[in-house]
Amino acid sequence: MHTYINAAKCIGINAVRVTVEVDVTAGIGIHLVGLADAAVKESLLRTITALQSLNYRIPGKKIVINLAPAFMQKNGSGYDLPIALGIIAASEQKTLPGLDKYLIMGELGLDGSIRDVSGSLPIAELSINCGLQGCILPLKSALEAVEYEQTQIFGVTSLNDVIRILEEQEDCSDLLIWNTRLYNKLKRENQKIRKKESYLDFSDIIGQEGAKRAVEIACSGNHNLILIGPPGSGKSSLAKAIAGILPPMTTEEALRTSKIYSVAGKSNGQAFGLIRTRPFRSPHYSASLASIIGGGGGDNIYPGELTLAENGVLFLDELGQMPKNIIEALRGPLEDRKVEISRLKTKVCYPASFMLVAASNPCPCGYYGEGDRCICTPGQRLQYLSRLSGPIMDRIDLQVFTHSVSTEKLVKRVKGESSEIVAKRVRRAREIQKMRFLGTGIFTNAEMNNAQLEKFCVLSAECQKLLEKLINKMGLSARAFSRIIKVARTIADLGESDVIRPSDISEAACYRFLDRRLE
Repeated sequence: MHTYINAAKCIGINAVRVTVEVDVTAGIGIHLVGLADAAVKESLLRTITALQSLNYRIPGKKIVINLAPAFMQKNGSGYDLPIALGIIAASEQKTLPGLDKYLIMGELGLDGSIRDVSGSLPIAELSINCGLQGCILPLKSALEAVEYEQTQIFGVTSLNDVIRILEEQEDCSDLLIWNTRLYNKLKRENQKIRKKESYLDFSDIIGQEGAKRAVEIACSGNHNLILIGPPGSGKSSLAKAIAGILPPMTTEEALRTSKIYSVAGKSNGQAFGLIRTRPFRSPHYSASLASIIGGGGGDNIYPGELTLAENGVLFLDELGQMPKNIIEALRGPLEDRKVEISRLKTKVCYPASFMLVAASNPCPCGYYGEGDRCICTPGQRLQYLSRLSGPIMDRIDLQVFTHSVSTEKLVKRVKGESSEIVAKRVRRAREIQKMRFLGTGIFTNAEMNNAQLEKFCVLSAECQKLLEKLINKMGLSARAFSRIIKVARTIADLGESDVIRPSDISEAACYRFLDRRLE
């Protein structure tokens, strides 16, 4: 007998359909074909043991299992469950009329239990797009997809649960993820205890009013920011305080970010549903190129830190200490807001729309610009800053030099605005941008392309004249020109102005000092 089971494979943040075909005919042996990797081939022994533990027999015939399409490599242990169901149905040990109505994925334990798989969100989305009745997933994996209420999502813990659903002989609504005990328990706990994140508050950072203003502008428009200054001037503290003033993600942003974490197999501490807190990724400066950009072998290409920071913040501390090839690899993602990873037989494109926040010392000793404390030669300073090339600096919207805080301010500890007050202004600016870009597929000023820049950032004659004067005086590139306008648009949004004013242009241009080399 010949059977078909619907399964899936994730490529990037999207899932594609995989059909598991099982045929039982006269002969001997079990044959698995369809370009399966080692993990899938090992599933045969797990599957056979699990079936035997649940008193299913392995037919003494030739069993051919094909994973179609055959040209696409299959990886992971998620095909255990479809293969087991195919053997049961093809050997006519059970009649499963619902077998072709669902998309099914899961890893089998030796006792017939079902373990989690990654990529639940794209899988649930694929089942809807394919017009299937729903999907059957391991219980904890199904929790990620609870917000896809337009389809049936079953959360199962054993092979017997799946058989019960597919036999269609009884009501299985208790296995729908929204009716499970685990979901209701987590939902009650989530409502009962609102988890409050402990972020560093802006009021706890003494001084640095100018840098705080730049951080506020960067968060309001999702602009890239670099903080350069001596040790102890508050660069890292300012970066860590950013998480406390960013607004929650919209549903569309949350879905895209959650799909990335689902494919990567990282829950990000999320119990169920979509991730609503913006990611804050801070890899060490010794991280490898593959961990930053993403990588892997064959079709198994996993997202890196750039993609995991989607709709959030990528904080690169000690940028000047990072290998130059990694810094230069940021060029494309910062400009295109996506990462394309190519291998011999495949190419995967991951989204990478994040806010880059970088911090660096101005020289090897760290004290350039602090009176006569710097002991570096001009050559050493130039060599140190040469890691931050012109093309990279060109892509960073706000460049801020932080000086050491005076002793008087430190002793008196005069506090400024709290993160709560700053967050309200940032949220209001983001709401203005959300309404402006409605239906365009972007959410913030930093994401505008040239056509959108002309449409949404109309400059008065006075602003055009001022901008021309500034560009000629500073010798900035065309890219810097457009980024100044984007930052000016954000400054105008913070002031709740419908038009860009000359003062907005002047302030935005002040944040381009690193385009001219320090001497």
